[in-house]
Amino acid sequence: MMSAMRAALFITCLADTLFPQTGRATVAVLERVGVEVDFPLEQTCCGQMHANTGYGHEVVGLVRRFVRVFGDAEVVVTPSGSCAAMVREGYERMAVEAGDEALAAQVRELAPRVFELSEFLVRRLGVEDVGASFHHRVTYHPTCHSLRLLKVGDAPLALLRAVRGIDLVELGEAEQCCGFGGTFAIKNADTSVAMVADKARHVRETGAEVLVAGDNSCLMNIGGVLTRQRAGVRVMHLAEILAATEGSP
Repeated sequence: MMSAMRAALFITCLADTLFPQTGRATVAVLERVGVEVDFPLEQTCCGQMHANTGYGHEVVGLVRRFVRVFGDAEVVVTPSGSCAAMVREGYERMAVEAGDEALAAQVRELAPRVFELSEFLVRRLGVEDVGASFHHRVTYHPTCHSLRLLKVGDAPLALLRAVRGIDLVELGEAEQCCGFGGTFAIKNADTSVAMVADKARHVRETGAEVLVAGDNSCLMNIGGVLTRQRAGVRVMHLAEILAATEGSP
């Protein structure tokens, strides 16, 4: 399980400001499997919010910053499929649209070294068992960007199945979007509310104690509804469960 790899952690602005426990859990998991973790202090937002709202031209400065901050990293790991997809699928296009071919070339060189946490562990390191133990009934929501853009497949589920003590149950209509979509939830509130209501119903039907996903944005959306419904289901990022060692000696 040990690795000599060194990874730069891209924490994302959402985790940094609202869910710091996700960052701590990510570091704990990476270090447990032998990865040395760097945290570049100059990192900032990936720019997805700007791009999704129609201000893609405003993102180019953030693209340049990301390349400058992370360009020398062996690999970049982030606990967000959404932000990883922004870098891998959006940055080159925005650099090209800005007419900056040199920046586009830098992005093409860096993007293959940017990984969402589960795909890094399973696909890059070949690790499924990270030594976690979590004695609860859990269901998993595959987030849209990780599923459709990054195509992480069953990497998160492989990691969860290897957790000792876990009771992992299937989520009905799992691949349906939760309705968050960043600013989509604001611009199309009625549609978003209907979508997340369906998602919350499917979560409740599993009887799970915990809903897990690889993006805090989706967990924030679904978790808000579950809390208002007093469903008795808490939400946790995948990294938090992988970092857990309940009952371990």
